[in-house]
Amino acid sequence: MDALSSPFPGMDPYLEDPAEWQSVHFQLIARISDLLSAAVAPHYFVRVDQRVYVTTPGMTPFLLVQPAESDPEIRDRFIEIRDAHNRAVITTLELLSPFNKRPGAQGFGAFQQKRQSAMASQTHWIEIDLLRAASRPPEVAGRSDYYALLKRGDRPRPYESWFFGLQNRMPTIAVPLRPPHADVPLDLQTVWDEMYRRARYADSVDYSQPIPPPPLRPDDARWAQAQIQAWQAAREPVEVARQ
Repeated sequence: MDALSSPFPGMDPYLEDPAEWQSVHFQLIARISDLLSAAVAPHYFVRVDQRVYVTTPGMTPFLLVQPAESDPEIRDRFIEIRDAHNRAVITTLELLSPFNKRPGAQGFGAFQQKRQSAMASQTHWIEIDLLRAASRPPEVAGRSDYYALLKRGDRPRPYESWFFGLQNRMPTIAVPLRPPHADVPLDLQTVWDEMYRRARYADSVDYSQPIPPPPLRPDDARWAQAQIQAWQAAREPVEVARQ
C-alpha cells in the first residue's frame, strides 16, 4: 500500500459527503473526458457540457454545499461524445449528483426530462451513480449500493447494467460509438484510483469521523471499520518515513 491509496478497494463512502462531492464530481468528469478523448479520436471528439442552475433563497440545499453568496450558480457537468464529421451527439455520459437525484431538488426535473428524451432517441445513454442516497429509477432501484447503466441508442431493450457494492471494486463498463467502431472500455476503478491519488484524499479525509449518511448495513459498517483500521495501521510507518 502506498501513502496515497484509499482504505477501500472500490468506492470510498466518505467521498459521498456533500462537502466533498462537488469536487469529486468535477475531477471524475475531467479524468473520464481525457481518457475517452484519447480513445475515440479521430472519428469522434469529447466535450464536457453543463446545465447551470441559479439558486433561489428558499431552495433546500439537500445534500449539497450551499453556494457562496458571490456565486449563486450550481453547474451540473456531463460528457458528450460527438461525431467529428457532423458534430452529432453519439453518446451522453452522466455522473449523477445529489442535485439531480432527489425529487424536489432544483435539478431533478431537468435531469429526468433529459434522461427520458435520451432514452427515446438514437443517442447512447450512460449514467453512473456513486451515491447511495436519494432516489433511483425503477430499472436499477434496490439492486446495489452503486451502479452504471447503459441504454444503447439502437436497442430499445434490454439495458446493460453493472451493479457493485461498497466491498467491490468498480467495474469496467462499455462506452458505445457507432458502427463500424467498437465499444470503448472505461475502467471506472482506474479512473477513481487516479483521481483519489491526484487529489491526495488520503491526507485530507478524516477517517476517524463517522461515514456520511445514509447509514451502512451492519455487515458493511463492520467491514468498513476493519478496512479503516488496517489502512491506518499500514499507513503509520509510511507517514513516519515521509516526515
